[in-house]
Amino acid sequence: MESGESGVIFDIQRFSIHDGPGIRTTVFLKGCPLGCVWCHNPESKAGEPEIAYYAEKCALCAACVGLCPSRCHEMAGGAHVFRREGCARCGRCAQGCHAGAMALIGREITAGEAIAEVLKDEVFYSHSGGGLTLSGGEPFFQGAFALALLRLAKERNLHACAETCGAVPWETLRRAAEFTDIFLYDVKETSAERHRACTGAANGAILSNLEKLDAHGARIVLRCPIVPGLNDREDHFAALGALAGRLRGVERVDIEPYHPLGLSKAAAIGKPQLYEGRSLTGKDVSAEWARKVERHTDKPVAVS
Repeated sequence: MESGESGVIFDIQRFSIHDGPGIRTTVFLKGCPLGCVWCHNPESKAGEPEIAYYAEKCALCAACVGLCPSRCHEMAGGAHVFRREGCARCGRCAQGCHAGAMALIGREITAGEAIAEVLKDEVFYSHSGGGLTLSGGEPFFQGAFALALLRLAKERNLHACAETCGAVPWETLRRAAEFTDIFLYDVKETSAERHRACTGAANGAILSNLEKLDAHGARIVLRCPIVPGLNDREDHFAALGALAGRLRGVERVDIEPYHPLGLSKAAAIGKPQLYEGRSLTGKDVSAEWARKVERHTDKPVAVS
């Protein structure tokens, strides 16, 4: 097993049960072409490593002050001041922060190294029908790296899922289909105008790629984030149901209720979060959303 193709990941999550069938290991790749205002993984947006600062963990030990070559850290008035604008993201402060207040999010790894990590839990995949899932960010933002991961997974007979927002070149998805058992395909908004407003991009190519994958014979699960006040509309639910109904490869629709976990992540990396809802969506509300989609399709609809 060899692949020197390298890429940047920000996590390898073991024993995942929400990213495809069975017990899975999910590899999270950095980089995404969309700018969803409700993003729950804002640390995945940039393709390069980033520094996160968790002020509530800071022990005021000042170790970072002496470690930072860019002099971004200072102790002033009994408080730690982090000047992010001068940060070179070298990660030295994170390496020396024993309190965990500074963290380097993202590291370069080869496809072979990543698959070796995934294979450590191979016994769980064979008993549960699980395997590898690629997520992000948008995994195909790093197209060559994602394809190398999927190819190596297939060489080791691992079941492979790939989550995608679809805003990638069709040729990349076409090649990925050779090695991918199930695509977890995000449909964030069915209205072209609202999609652009909520994500910063049009959805024409996204829906076109979905249609092409379906025609290509791919197995697809639609993953649909529902955000109160933005896309919890009757016409959107109806459009999701109609879309799932007409695509033969769609096996299920997953309703993904909004959660506010992205807010603290965005604050830690010094980025604004444009949608600032702070409440978890209740189970009753989520179930009603699912029922509204079910009225317009014969495909199963679940709340994830």
